Amino acid sequence: NQVLEMFDHAYSNYMEHAYPADELMPLTCRGRVRGQEPSRGDVDDALGKFSLTLIDTLDTLVVLNKTKEFEEAVKKVIKDVNLGNDIVVSVFETNIRVLGGLLGGHSVAIMLKEKGEYMQWYNGELLHMAKELGYKLLPAFNTTSGLPYPRVNLKFGVRHPEARTGTETDTCTACAGTLILEFAALSRFTGTSIFEEYARKALDFIWEKRQRSSNLVGVTINIHTGDWVRKDSGVGAGIDSYYEYLLKAYVLLGDDSFLERFNTHYDAIMRYISQPPLLLDVHIHKPMLNARTWMDSLLAFFPGLQVLKGDIRPAIETHEMLYQVIKKHNFLPEAFTTDFRVHWAQHPLRPEFAESTYFLYKATGDPYYLEVGKTLIENLNKYARVPCGFAAVKDVRTGSHEDRMDSFFLAEMFKYLYLLYADKEDMIFDIEDYIFTTEAHLLPLWLSTTNQTISKKNTTTEYTELDDSNFDWTCPNTQILFPNDPMFAQSIREPLKNVVDKSCPRGISRAEESLGSGPKPPLRARDFMASNPEHLEILKKMGVSLIHLKDGRVQLVQHAVQAASSLDAEDGLRFMQEMIELSSQQQKEQQLPPRAVQIVSHPFFGRVVLTAGPAQFGMDLSKHKAGTRGFVATIKPYNGCSEITNPEAVKEKIALMQRGQCMFAEKARNIQKAGAIGGIVIDDNEGSSSDTAPLFQMAGDGKNTDDITIPMLFLFNKEGNIILDAIREYEAVEVLLSDKAKDRATIFKGKTIPNYIIDSNLEIENMDQKLSENDSHKQSSEEATSASQDVGVVSEEPEEGKSSDAIDPDSLSPADVDSDSLSISNKDSCVPGTDEASAQEPACTQGDSQPQEQQTETESNSKVNWDNKVQPMESILADWNEDIEAFEMMEKDEL
Repeated sequence: NQVLEMFDHAYSNYMEHAYPADELMPLTCRGRVRGQEPSRGDVDDALGKFSLTLIDTLDTLVVLNKTKEFEEAVKKVIKDVNLGNDIVVSVFETNIRVLGGLLGGHSVAIMLKEKGEYMQWYNGELLHMAKELGYKLLPAFNTTSGLPYPRVNLKFGVRHPEARTGTETDTCTACAGTLILEFAALSRFTGTSIFEEYARKALDFIWEKRQRSSNLVGVTINIHTGDWVRKDSGVGAGIDSYYEYLLKAYVLLGDDSFLERFNTHYDAIMRYISQPPLLLDVHIHKPMLNARTWMDSLLAFFPGLQVLKGDIRPAIETHEMLYQVIKKHNFLPEAFTTDFRVHWAQHPLRPEFAESTYFLYKATGDPYYLEVGKTLIENLNKYARVPCGFAAVKDVRTGSHEDRMDSFFLAEMFKYLYLLYADKEDMIFDIEDYIFTTEAHLLPLWLSTTNQTISKKNTTTEYTELDDSNFDWTCPNTQILFPNDPMFAQSIREPLKNVVDKSCPRGISRAEESLGSGPKPPLRARDFMASNPEHLEILKKMGVSLIHLKDGRVQLVQHAVQAASSLDAEDGLRFMQEMIELSSQQQKEQQLPPRAVQIVSHPFFGRVVLTAGPAQFGMDLSKHKAGTRGFVATIKPYNGCSEITNPEAVKEKIALMQRGQCMFAEKARNIQKAGAIGGIVIDDNEGSSSDTAPLFQMAGDGKNTDDITIPMLFLFNKEGNIILDAIREYEAVEVLLSDKAKDRATIFKGKTIPNYIIDSNLEIENMDQKLSENDSHKQSSEEATSASQDVGVVSEEPEEGKSSDAIDPDSLSPADVDSDSLSISNKDSCVPGTDEASAQEPACTQGDSQPQEQQTETESNSKVNWDNKVQPMESILADWNEDIEAFEMMEKDEL
């Protein structure tokens, strides 16, 4: 019943506030129409102005026994949806969501019609629409390889002059290999074989292009030549559903070649990628070499596929590891490291973990997985539910929201959660008669014997001899898997129960390695002072020159040929290496994690959480867990750069002000003097948003800021306008400034909670007190190097009309250094301590004071020049080559 209520909340808000738009924007209670909102890049390729969420939800309505709503929805789709818009869409997303949604809707529609109560008027209209869409996707397959273009124009195809697509050369393996279920089903339903033929040709080509020695496939392939563009291989983003569709194509179509291909790949996965409980990407040519040190959340589907395969032990292990990550962060981060730190902090309400939970419960009957499902439900209600639906989580560390509710949330999440708890009598049909597509759409198994226009001749060649007893069966058999042992699953889970909490090792950094061994130069980077004449003389001897830039920064450039001797040149090179590491380390340590602004007054009651940039001065919210709570008030003057003229309105309130005209610290002092208990600075750059911009961090003014005791946070323009709009509509708006979002039980502790706030569990949750404050700071510093989490440190306000640049924390990594010059920020240095305590936070050594005007920024085009004729330098650079390649690969890794 709780799952049904949650579905109703999401579905009714989509229909009320968004339909016929493709998706709901739950924070602003409106529909997302492509072209009317700021572009989100490739994410928007799923939107085709075809009421995506409604089509994606059709068969979910029937699974949840909402037949009347289903009948109404089908009529709306038939009447309103246009599949021929002049718009470029993703072939992959349109196939799994729209074509799959139409076919799933048709499957359950004819089932209901046969039962005789509902859909008696239905005459295959959804199937006709599916066939129309299938033909609109076919132009994408006009390549020599048979692999489809990644995008197609629904009106003009690919090669038409007005198509605005068709120039792409690459596609992901999953994009080309996740077509066979929908296309084959369309052919079997309609008797038109061309769709299945095209999908099979694409699969055949990928199989032939697999790396023969490892039997792995890469992430990205050239659609014209078949060359692998990205040669890393895993089971997550870019490849995931290719493996899924090989096994499920065998189940649906009965073609043995698909099973044999899957078994061959699966053997390679378990040999190279599976490192229980982890699943780590490897290089297809060197499968014993890991390609990355983090995992993405899409691999959460894999335990469910392993259940279907019948390999239960690794499924239990990986699922348990993922569950421990969820218990730590409330949701599965979009990516996390091998020691379970956040790598990408977003969570767009993905359903893959719920999918695997359902399959594991069906296979084991273990009530433990019902408790897992309960945790998912509670977290969704506590941390994602908003008045107009459920909002994606922008940062799992703070609980801030993003204004999106993807269609797959309704298509998959509620389907799997409902089925997890549903008894057979709760269902109006037998779910075992259907197979789930990757979007959880239902295709009937009887298609395997209908309209078999394709020969089932085995075209698969060169199979590897596989010695694996799992290949004796292809579907789980509980009598074989758990002979007389109901505790089987628990015995596998138990060793992994604390795997996340225990796996936070602190490895030795490159800086510590370089500082801790080998010959030492006469001057250490940590001791260098730009104002010390003796140090400057040593630099000159080592061939390092120093240039004072106009903005106060110091640029260091080394020319080995200008060193006094070859040994001095080597010392200079080591000094520059130390400075690179030290500067990068300092930048990371100066970064603070994002904060949260939570609207707690009527009608929000804590449901709306905004990502806020921190300040390097004022109250440290991480040390004040309760945060600062108060009503907001707009100050006069709005820029806060002079004495506040309306102190009576600001006293004991949180002041709102606009960015610009003066330093952040000056604004803070002015509102503190007026009696404010906190401040929120709103960006004056129209349209700026935390959705598209790096997190902003407010720096001091170069003076002592100990006199500022109130908390200060920064909101981009879009997030700030949410508060300003709330003030215009409700006048009295109360917010909570905190280090991370609080659940509503904490917010309203000791207060009366309105009856209509639906919360599945109002107990105060233990927010993982084992994480010390220093751990949190260190973790956010390390994670900030992700491209999506770069933190800009700005020490003064830009002039009107000018924007400030964000620091790239990786601007001095070896991957980005070339051999010309290097710009190093001159700053008091901080080096790792060697005692026990330093494992939590590096110990800082304060040097002599530096000129206040010097900034902590490092030029992103910083370079260093080394003389290749000096043999020791060649040796050092050669040692970096593999690291440079790894860094370049990491830069390209995007979900």
